[in-house]
Amino acid sequence: MAEKITTESLMDAGVHFGHLTRKWNPKMAEYIFMENNGIHIIDLNKTLKNLEEATFALKNIVRSGRKIMFVATKKQAKDIIAQEATRLNMPFVTERWLGGMLTNFATIRKSLKKLAQIEKLMKDEAFNNLAKRERLMITREKAKLERLLGGITDLNRLPAALFVVDVKREHIAVAEAQKLNIPVFAMVDTNSDPSNIDFPIPANDDAFKSISLITGHIGKAIEEALMERKKDKEEAGMKKEEDEKRKVDEAVEEA
Repeated sequence: MAEKITTESLMDAGVHFGHLTRKWNPKMAEYIFMENNGIHIIDLNKTLKNLEEATFALKNIVRSGRKIMFVATKKQAKDIIAQEATRLNMPFVTERWLGGMLTNFATIRKSLKKLAQIEKLMKDEAFNNLAKRERLMITREKAKLERLLGGITDLNRLPAALFVVDVKREHIAVAEAQKLNIPVFAMVDTNSDPSNIDFPIPANDDAFKSISLITGHIGKAIEEALMERKKDKEEAGMKKEEDEKRKVDEAVEEA
């Protein structure tokens, strides 16, 4: 089981600090506990409740063998998201979100195929025989594609869900997911609109510690689900072997 998260650990990470009251989104009212020195304070009991609901739903998705795409392009969250997604072998986007990354996935797959072709070309001896200028152009194109698509190179179909840090910043990703009925799990701060998010987690989405704590907890839940899926597959394999052995034994007895 993932380590139980508490209101104390959330408070220590600054998860409760919202934005200035003048920057708030009224739709976040139900998640706000109080105002303090012109800053909204998030209700951590609501954070805990929503986080529990989110991890339960995410585990069910992952246990069924589907992928969760991590999305965060803001400076404070990029490294956290990339490291956690890489550890879990999940797709991620930490550079600019390309319009149509979900709604026009066929075109994105073409770009991924192009990246794979360039990588293959660069490993071939013929690449060294190309003119210096041509090699430089190919190398630059590879670097650009890797920067934009490096986190989704193994994605051969649409993800089953999105985990987003800062829905206001990543509004295009959220809109595309909505259009395709892909559920969105997200850290939602007091300046954001939670109404379009399937599983909003009210939390400070600007502080490194807050992002790290919530993302880490989500990651541990996904890790558990991956282990449970592996165990389920192993048990299914053993059952199949036992059934086949029983059939052979029965056939021998009949003979």
